[in-house]
Amino acid sequence: MAVDTLNEPVFDRSTVFQNVRRRAWVTVGFPVAILMYLAYTWFAFGVPDLLAKARPERAAILATDSVAYKVHVTKLLRRDLMEVSVEGERRATYETDDLPDWVQVDGTDAQVDLGQGYTVSITGKVMEFDVPDYGLIKVTATDTGVRTQLPPGPVPDWLTDNPKKFDARPTLDRRVQVTRTKIEVHNFFGGWENFWFPFQSELHGMPFSQLWALALSGERLDPLQSNMSLILHEFLENPDWQHGEVFVALFETIMMAVLGTLTAAFFGLPLAFLAARNFTPSRFLRFGTRRLFDFLRGIDMLIWSLIFIRAFGLGPLTGALAIAFTDTGSLGKLFSEALENIDNRQVEGVRATGANQIQRYRFGVIPQILPVFVSQVLYYLESNTRSATVIGALGAGGIGLMLVETMKTSRDWENTSYIIILTIVVVILMDQASGWLRRRLIEGK
Repeated sequence: MAVDTLNEPVFDRSTVFQNVRRRAWVTVGFPVAILMYLAYTWFAFGVPDLLAKARPERAAILATDSVAYKVHVTKLLRRDLMEVSVEGERRATYETDDLPDWVQVDGTDAQVDLGQGYTVSITGKVMEFDVPDYGLIKVTATDTGVRTQLPPGPVPDWLTDNPKKFDARPTLDRRVQVTRTKIEVHNFFGGWENFWFPFQSELHGMPFSQLWALALSGERLDPLQSNMSLILHEFLENPDWQHGEVFVALFETIMMAVLGTLTAAFFGLPLAFLAARNFTPSRFLRFGTRRLFDFLRGIDMLIWSLIFIRAFGLGPLTGALAIAFTDTGSLGKLFSEALENIDNRQVEGVRATGANQIQRYRFGVIPQILPVFVSQVLYYLESNTRSATVIGALGAGGIGLMLVETMKTSRDWENTSYIIILTIVVVILMDQASGWLRRRLIEGK
């Protein structure tokens, strides 16, 4: 009797073993490899040391300073003088008859109400700080340092007491410091101080409705200029925020990105024809053009920026050149790939009409790569706006340089937040504008 073996399944042992090994790798080997890699990077990058040196309280202070400001109540012991000022600045010092309602000054002594039961009394060289749920702290400034009397019990971690300086910060928005030369109280408030107008300006503290009425009024505050011009001048020339300089620097950053991107597109498109296989039969010329693209985009934009700063000095031109060199290589490569993928039938159709080579490129090639061209140029323009900020920080100017200047000191962290927010707003506007242009040029909407 013959046995029909045509429909019997064939047992392939090698295939079974391969499936088992593949499943074992997916379920066990791959997760183990990921864990080993993460463990290696944890120690190779020194994460334990970074965590040990981390200062989260410092980050909290900087975050607070970016959205709040503080008013200083300071007694200068050597001059026997009491001052109340915003951020401790002399040009933002309150007059004696215009003090905040939470500060009571009697000659060279003061009573400060920090709210929620926190009070400070300054009498002579003695500071008394009443802290709820802790007690009364008494600190006396001496010729050699400070002498402190604390309530009985353990010393809290928010208090630093040494013979040279006393520092207490029971909450994030209240702080008291005493040295042998001064007694200082900090009271924090939300918002950005003197954002619209300088502290000494006659427009400071005016509500918007009053400013609007003043702008429309025919009675001038300054006989030499209109009220609208005065308001605009006081805002742009604000010495604390430097709105005018910030806007000029932001415009320089945008122009840096626009000039660099358009220059790259202008040179990248004709070079892309030399790198495309279906437009340049010479293999040597194609190879040289493609290696040029690799060279230009292989060197990072920051490196190009340092090279041009060294060659031409500081200024927005160096940033624009750095963007142009890098993006010429990137856009040229993208354009050449788009050219190699065009439909030759459309080119042949234009040729059949008797068109010359330039006309064939204009009516047979450009319409096909236009969507890629416009889309990529607009994307790089948006991306280069951010890159121009980083390049500017190296010395190319623009908003990046101002950003670095404000980050050098902790006291200007709110200015840093202001510049970052403006940069984000510009990037959002560039994104919206590029989307609108893309729809108009490609989709015809």
